[in-house]
Amino acid sequence: MTVHLPVLQVVIPLLAAPLCALVRHGRIAWGIALATSWASFWIAVQLLRRVQAEGPISYALGGWAAPIGIEYRIDLVNAFVLIIVTAIGAVVIPYALKSVEQEIDAAKIPLFYAAFILCLTGLLGITVTGDVFNVFVFLEVSSLSAYALIGLGQDRRALTAAYQYLILGSIGATFIVIGIGMMYVMTGTLNMMDLSVLLAELGPNRTIAVAFGFLTVGISLKLALFPLHSWLPNAYTYAPSAVTAFIASTATKVAVYMLLRFFFTVFGWAFSFDVMQLDLVLLPLALIAIFSMSLVAIFQTNVKRMLAYSSVAQIGYIILGISMASVTGLTAGILHLFNHAMIKGALFMVLGCVMYRVGSVEIEAMRGLAKKMPWTMAAFVAGGFSLIGLPFTVGFISKWYLILGALERDGWQWWLVVGLVLTTSLMAVVYIWRVVEAAYFQDAPDEVGEPIREAPLAMLIPTWTLILANFYFGIDATFTSEVAGSAARALMGIAP
Repeated sequence: MTVHLPVLQVVIPLLAAPLCALVRHGRIAWGIALATSWASFWIAVQLLRRVQAEGPISYALGGWAAPIGIEYRIDLVNAFVLIIVTAIGAVVIPYALKSVEQEIDAAKIPLFYAAFILCLTGLLGITVTGDVFNVFVFLEVSSLSAYALIGLGQDRRALTAAYQYLILGSIGATFIVIGIGMMYVMTGTLNMMDLSVLLAELGPNRTIAVAFGFLTVGISLKLALFPLHSWLPNAYTYAPSAVTAFIASTATKVAVYMLLRFFFTVFGWAFSFDVMQLDLVLLPLALIAIFSMSLVAIFQTNVKRMLAYSSVAQIGYIILGISMASVTGLTAGILHLFNHAMIKGALFMVLGCVMYRVGSVEIEAMRGLAKKMPWTMAAFVAGGFSLIGLPFTVGFISKWYLILGALERDGWQWWLVVGLVLTTSLMAVVYIWRVVEAAYFQDAPDEVGEPIREAPLAMLIPTWTLILANFYFGIDATFTSEVAGSAARALMGIAP
């Protein structure tokens, strides 16, 4: 059975998704989704252990050896991403039980869980496959289900947000498939490892350079890199709370993984950064995103929208690390994939708790809320500490590695990068403080109807699970930093 874990990582949720839709009962569909998410997490843990012990795993589907057949290939990079995606799914599904029952019509709940598990399937498929066309196929699976999930939001603007995401996501997917098609025309293969060899043998080639450009734009749109981020704020703001927590923690992280896989494994980091000089594009865009989106977040009155703009800034941090094209910088970027998933997953789950009891996530509606929902608001403060990057949190670990990566580079301009990282951390203090001030230091508005109570334990326990993870992996970052460092060296082609 353990031999087939790579394919079971995709097959189990793929079979569970239609089953959720067929049962037509919300609680039963939730039970299927819960079992599926935890099974996926267990498989991801086993795969990571095998990769650490034995090295990369290659699985030939149907017994057809690569490059003729489709290969699932797992190394430290995607094994780490599998842990991120499945861990978030395993935490969000228990949380979703109460949240979804309040925010979504009862008749649509089984369909919600079907779309949720289908989205999980797509993200896992992108991560595990070693075939570039399969990347596109699973990208569409995850994207189409994400559009449906976002459109299920209570606010009518959720449909507009889903439509905007659909249009821009389709453009991004088109760019990606054109890039893949160009590579296939030039090499006659779709296998990633085979492509990496054949592209290196081709040498300078205009078609491959154009394919590189198409893939850069398409993947940047999918990961919401500034200025291709316009779909993200509305999608996060108007989606159901459980959907926002899941997508914010996983979808953009898997898109960053796609960038890493194409530009470090398929094209090779030397071609990407020495020949195509990708860093000259990524570095300024990352720096602009970090500063401008942190600034925009300060002026938001809706806390979900505030954290959405913050997410674009955090994506900037990840791309900043990647653009350094060094082991330390790449380690920082990969590490922040994990850390930002923990941070934003926790914070968006807090806002789901607020939505459950208050019915709004406007700052004005959260005045005096700390007295009525002390555990919920304490979780927001703790998650805010991690987002700011205070010591003993995962946010500090990410920024520490980013600063180390910048200081390793020659040139006075890298000191400006360090200064910008520190400045935007202070900007995060400002927008987190606006919520804390309203909840802890302002009088509550007059209540209409039933008094506001603390969120249900079914929502608080998953939320605090992620909050505690923020501190655990911030105090002892041995596991995450070692895996991220080993993954970075593997991508750079450096022997362990």
